[in-house]
Amino acid sequence: MADRAIITCALTGVLTDPRRHPVPVTPAELATEARAAWNEGAVCLHVHFRDQAPGRGHLPSWDPALARQIAEAIRDACPGVILNFTTGVPGRDQSGPIACLRAARPEIAACNAGSLNYLKLRADGSWAWPPMLFANPVDKIEKILTVMRETGTRPEFECFDLGILRSVAMFKAAGLVARPQVNLVMGVASGMPADPELLPLVLKYLRPGSVWQVTAIGRADVWALHRRAAALGGHLRTGVEDTFYLPDGRRATGNGALIEAMAEVAREQGRGVASVDEARSLFGLA
Repeated sequence: MADRAIITCALTGVLTDPRRHPVPVTPAELATEARAAWNEGAVCLHVHFRDQAPGRGHLPSWDPALARQIAEAIRDACPGVILNFTTGVPGRDQSGPIACLRAARPEIAACNAGSLNYLKLRADGSWAWPPMLFANPVDKIEKILTVMRETGTRPEFECFDLGILRSVAMFKAAGLVARPQVNLVMGVASGMPADPELLPLVLKYLRPGSVWQVTAIGRADVWALHRRAAALGGHLRTGVEDTFYLPDGRRATGNGALIEAMAEVAREQGRGVASVDEARSLFGLA
């Protein structure tokens, strides 16, 4: 196991309302939050882009000029930082994510490695949103991987369930990727639960030598999963995209406090926090 844990900060996400939650929207806000996370040990920053129009900050944007502006603001605030872009869209039209990759050429980008019924229920049994298929067929995956090769961007395969994780091994065997990097997304209501006891079973199906991390979605209960991931040798991610809650149940005011807590989790489990140079080496970017 790597004795150094790379900490990624998921800076903002989408859909959460900035009028109700501490999520950054503008390039300046993202740069400020990035610096706060960087100061606490996050050397990789996962970035979504939000609509800049008044009252629309909860909605995604795929404006490449905005993506470039945000990337430049974060790189200025955090010299040497590793940028990790979102690329997820529910349908087949990937022109927006592709334009953003070409505009800002991040070191890493998410590649959603399989399809998922993206579901969530309210307490009364009604749907939190209309049931949605997050469709990621292989030809769609191949197209975004081709663009990532063009931009020098390393794919991070997002795995919401065990079947998707097993598909990543097939992608390698089929020649789509040489050295898979995996993000185990746990806590989405219709995917793998954020269960620390499940993680060792899931890791049985990870290719030996794979770089992996856990994204844990939820409230304060996700921190037990983070501790298990750190103990088992995984890299670590948190941020206001994933949770608003600190280990003691208090609500975080921003990304800095969440990353501070994650760095402490790493140290509690006998792991050091990777520097940006160490992270580049572990990710195979150096």
